[in-house]
Amino acid sequence: MSTDFFDELKARGLVHQTTDEEALKKQLNEESVKLYIGFDPTADSLHIGHLLPILMLRRFQLNGHVPIALVGGGTGMIGDPSFKDAERSLNTLDTVKNWSDSIKGQLSRFIDFEDKKNPAILANNYDWLGEISLIDFLRDVGKNFTINYMMSKESVKRRIETGISYTEFAYQLLQAYDFLKLYETQGCLLQLGGSDQWGNITSGIELLRREKEVQGFGLTMPLITKADGTKFGKTEGNAVWLDADKTSPYEFYQFWINTDDRDAMKFLKYFTFLSLEEINEIEKEFTEAPEKRAAQKALAKEVTTLVHGKEAYEQAVKISQALFSGEIKELNAEEILQGFKDVPSYEVQSEDSMNLVELLIAAKIEPSKRQAREDVQNGAIYINGERKQDVSAELSDEDKIEGQFTVVRRGKKKYFLLKY
Repeated sequence: MSTDFFDELKARGLVHQTTDEEALKKQLNEESVKLYIGFDPTADSLHIGHLLPILMLRRFQLNGHVPIALVGGGTGMIGDPSFKDAERSLNTLDTVKNWSDSIKGQLSRFIDFEDKKNPAILANNYDWLGEISLIDFLRDVGKNFTINYMMSKESVKRRIETGISYTEFAYQLLQAYDFLKLYETQGCLLQLGGSDQWGNITSGIELLRREKEVQGFGLTMPLITKADGTKFGKTEGNAVWLDADKTSPYEFYQFWINTDDRDAMKFLKYFTFLSLEEINEIEKEFTEAPEKRAAQKALAKEVTTLVHGKEAYEQAVKISQALFSGEIKELNAEEILQGFKDVPSYEVQSEDSMNLVELLIAAKIEPSKRQAREDVQNGAIYINGERKQDVSAELSDEDKIEGQFTVVRRGKKKYFLLKY
């Protein structure tokens, strides 16, 4: 356990608020502490909005503490109102169970449940929330909180004007009960969460104090904002998922390599396990020659490797370099699928002519034969990165990458994928 651990968290900008900072710091420096973060299953995969808290669990484990990953199989059926503008849609028990199972598998890639010294613990709050009766819950938990106390929480205040159901209003009591149960069953004394969870966390600490007369602790991380004002974790309106089937490693890598210069150093501190000294060295290089994008390259390498592995990172770099250089033939079929996942495609039928101009028309890459011939003659058409200027050219088996794909480029940036 490092005596500098808490100070390093602060130096990385990972501490937004704490309850009784000196007492918490003392506790972390003197003994192994059990701590938890909750992950409500709202989809079948976690996304990079979850990455900061996941990596916080990993940081604590690497420093000798015991992380508890709490899957919200119970609370996921209710929905946290914290800083949401509208009521969440309610999901079925089967849906939430399936999502919970998916999340368990993803968490095991980041925290070690088999470690001999301080193995991580996986819990699901459906185990206790699914069993407690309403009467017992109201008697054992509800009695400890006044309506005034619950309404004083910022997350509730913000929803009073637009409306909040009793279901979501009671969410903070469910989360408080999680803290109590994890203390009773695991000896957990610390809850972590994003800054929007402060109200829920302090409710749990209050319940521990009233029911068990023990001091619990809370620590929140900053909510991540991007310098350009766009929402972190979104690219072209879509979430960046940790599941490779939902967001390919190439797309994942591209998200990080395209980080705004103003965010790059901050994200290196948040999302990597590079030492602060290493990050300072990168910052010097980045400041002296920002056009070389040393910070973005280090960030993309570290995070892509962490989430998808070294091989997937190297493949993402290969795809990026091939697209930049135009050396499309260097890619295999799997890499083509990743690199051109969202471009328009056309299924080439056996009866289709393999004449280049005819194929450009059939695939709707060109609107007319005249335009197709013009573009070919003017050098605007590329097949697998190679310029084609012969209007009588025929596509052959050599133009099919692994017999499955041909990449057509029209102009500088418009790509199309022919599938066989």
